[in-house]
Amino acid sequence: MLAWYAAHKRDLPWRRTQDPYRIWLSEIMLQQTRVAAVVPYYERFLDAFPDVRALARAKPERVLAVWAGLGYYSRARNLQRAAKEIVARHAGDFPRQYEAVLELPGIGTYTASAVLSIAYGEPHAVLDGNVARVLARIGALRGDLRAPATWRSLQAAAEDLLTRKTPGDWNQAMMELGATVCTPKSPRCTECPAEKWCRARKLGIAEELPSARKKRATVTVTLSAAVLLDPQGRTLLVREENGDGALFSRLWQFPALETNGSDASEALAAHLTKIFGVALNGNFTPLATSRHAVTFRNIRLEPFLVQVASLPAVPGSRIVPLTQIRRHPVSNATQKIANAAIAYGAK
Repeated sequence: MLAWYAAHKRDLPWRRTQDPYRIWLSEIMLQQTRVAAVVPYYERFLDAFPDVRALARAKPERVLAVWAGLGYYSRARNLQRAAKEIVARHAGDFPRQYEAVLELPGIGTYTASAVLSIAYGEPHAVLDGNVARVLARIGALRGDLRAPATWRSLQAAAEDLLTRKTPGDWNQAMMELGATVCTPKSPRCTECPAEKWCRARKLGIAEELPSARKKRATVTVTLSAAVLLDPQGRTLLVREENGDGALFSRLWQFPALETNGSDASEALAAHLTKIFGVALNGNFTPLATSRHAVTFRNIRLEPFLVQVASLPAVPGSRIVPLTQIRRHPVSNATQKIANAAIAYGAK
C-alpha cells in the first residue's frame, strides 16, 4: 500500500506540507467537495489567511467573502471559531491531544484523526466514505455501512490495519485508493495493490458493494428574486437568517421569495411591500432563469430586474454596485442572479 501510494499519489498542495493549519484547512474544505474544486479555493484562502492567527483576527465578513462559492458556509464559520480557540487556549498551536482537537468547533473524529496522523504522526486511523468502501470490499461486507454497529466495526478494522510508523502516509494511501481506484462505480481492480486480499473481487461482487444508501427524495423549489437597480448601477442586498435565506446560505442576497404555483412578479412585489415596507411601481422585467442545487433541493432561480429611481432605505440592508457583487460574501445562487442581470444590461 505504501509503495503504491508513493508511486501513484496525486500532487496536491496540502501534501507538500506538514503544517497542521494547512492540513486542517484542506480537510475542512474537502468535506462534501471535490478535490478539483477545492484547490483554487485552498490557495486563495491561504493567500488571505496564511496562518491560524491571521484567520482568528480576520473579520467574519472577509472570511465568508474569500470562502464564497465553495458552499456549506458553516464550515468557514466553524473554521474561524476554532482558530480563535486555538489562539486563545493553545497559544496558536494546533493541539496534539485527540480529545482537545475534538473540542474544537467543526471537527469530528475523522478530521481529528486525519490532521493528527498527517501533521504529527499520531497513530489514529481515519474512516471516511472512501476508506469505508475499500474495507467493505476487502471484507465483502453488505448492508448500510453507516449503520452504527457496522461503522464501529469498520473503524476497528481501520485501526487494526494502521501502520504505526507512518500513520499519515497509510491514512492517505487508503483514502487515495478509494478516491482513484476503488471508486464507487467501475472500480479498477486490476490496478489495486490490495486485489489479492479482496473478498469482493474473488466473489465477483466488487461493483455491487457497498450497498446503495437510500437517498432523500429531491424537492423542487422555485425562488423568485428582485434585482433592484438604481441609475448609478447599484443594487440592494439583504441578509435573511430564516426561511428562504437558508437557501442562499444566510449570506447577502437579493430580496427573494419561494413562488411555487403563484404569479412570481406579483408575489414578489407584495413580499417587498410587506417585509421591507416599500411599494414598487416599476416593471418587473424577467431575467434568464437558472438552476441551482442545494443538498436535496433542486432550485429554479427566477430573477426579475426592477429599475428604480432610488433604492429603498431598508434596515440591515447593503447597497452595492451590481458589478461588484463578488466583493461581498454571497452564495453561488446570488452570483447566478447577478450574472443574469449584468448580462441583460450588456445587451
